[in-house]
Amino acid sequence: MKNQKSYTVDEATKALEHFCAYQERCHKEVEQKLYDLKMIPEAKELIILHLLQHNFLNEERFSKTFARGKFSIKKWGKIKIVNELKFKNISSYNIKSALAEINDEDYLITLQKIAEKKFQLIKEPNSFKKKNKLSNFLISKGFETNLVYKVVNNLD
Repeated sequence: MKNQKSYTVDEATKALEHFCAYQERCHKEVEQKLYDLKMIPEAKELIILHLLQHNFLNEERFSKTFARGKFSIKKWGKIKIVNELKFKNISSYNIKSALAEINDEDYLITLQKIAEKKFQLIKEPNSFKKKNKLSNFLISKGFETNLVYKVVNNLD
């Protein structure tokens, strides 16, 4: 069994400050990191309080950044973004404000572009099956079913 380095509260605080400064984090990720560092509950509370007070940890900022990033870079739909945020124990208030970061017009344009691009790539002679495959793909990316069917039915 290898020796695990033990951290003082100050060392762990500095490590977590760096962890949060490098990339936006949510409470769940910070708690997991503290668990990995084998910190005792009292130390965890102190460190999380410090991170919150010094604005290293901000759940609303995290959720907005997460939603913008997953939409603009990974082209995720709102359903997938909401599910991931829920998995990270983000409050419904913060999820709502995160979704407000996504412009409705950009959202529909992105859905349309993805659908057209993927439609060209699906090698299926049967039009019905081709549209079905496309619909399943778009739904798996987290786009709402009603929007998916609207876009897919207008493709030929």
